[in-house]
Amino acid sequence: MSEASSKQAYTRLEAIRVLAVTERQLKSWERQGLVEPSESYGFQELVALRTLARLRTARIPPAKIKRALTTLRQKLSGVTDPLTELRIYSDGPRIRVQIGGQRMESDSGQLLLDFGEKELLRLVSLPSRKEEERSNDIRRKREEAETWFQRGVEFEQSGSPIDQAIDAYKLAISLDPVMAAAMVNLGTIYFTARDFDRAGKYYLRALEANPKYPLAHFNMGNLCDEKGDRTKALFHYQTALKLDPVYADAHYNLALLHQSTGQVMKAVRYWRSYLKLDPTSQWAEIARRELEKIYETTLVRGATRSATNGSV
Repeated sequence: MSEASSKQAYTRLEAIRVLAVTERQLKSWERQGLVEPSESYGFQELVALRTLARLRTARIPPAKIKRALTTLRQKLSGVTDPLTELRIYSDGPRIRVQIGGQRMESDSGQLLLDFGEKELLRLVSLPSRKEEERSNDIRRKREEAETWFQRGVEFEQSGSPIDQAIDAYKLAISLDPVMAAAMVNLGTIYFTARDFDRAGKYYLRALEANPKYPLAHFNMGNLCDEKGDRTKALFHYQTALKLDPVYADAHYNLALLHQSTGQVMKAVRYWRSYLKLDPTSQWAEIARRELEKIYETTLVRGATRSATNGSV
């Protein structure tokens, strides 16, 4: 594995998932000598596996692929690993390497090449390097975004001026436009300041970046509840629970929401679920008091109905 490719490693399971192949397929390619057995892959090795997967999807037999790779090594002395160094693709039953429309037929008549070795190596290496540089740049920006996100959290926890946390989160988002966690934290800052429009804007962006983020749904539920839109609040709380069934705060807020709308049996269910998840906190004491209120109210109503029915 080259130094460049080792900078971004994929485990065997990650490679299988990314390429949408099976362990059996990968082992078969290894047995046939198309790729070297490995438990991790760099970027270039992943490119090789992707090329193999495409050739096999095109129903190119493994034996033909192996012959083509051998021919390439023989004809191009500077090429040792064609799958990572060259751009190889299928054209019907043929395997081709093509750059700039130049071609030459090999001894078998099935592999088409038509360019000098130096030009080939120069041209085919550039797209790979550019793609790897682009990948490295994305990874570097995400790492920087994570650093700024953590600084934003530290600013909030330390009691620093809130503008410092806001600036840190915004910088994190500029570096990683799909960092939902930073969007949620920004939304919560604005929610606390009762700037509901900005809060909603960032919660919505977080949900667009990651629709399966429970905290984003929960906070959007809080915002909708605060604005009096109980239907939407209910949807987002329930979605948060679907994504994370042990989300205690979502159980708590759903209990309050149902209790406030007179749906006491549903409220009881959520209060009980909450207490199983969080039996000792100060919020648990509130949950127990609310449950007691429901029980007392239910008993009083039951007793009143019984007395009325008895008098009749």
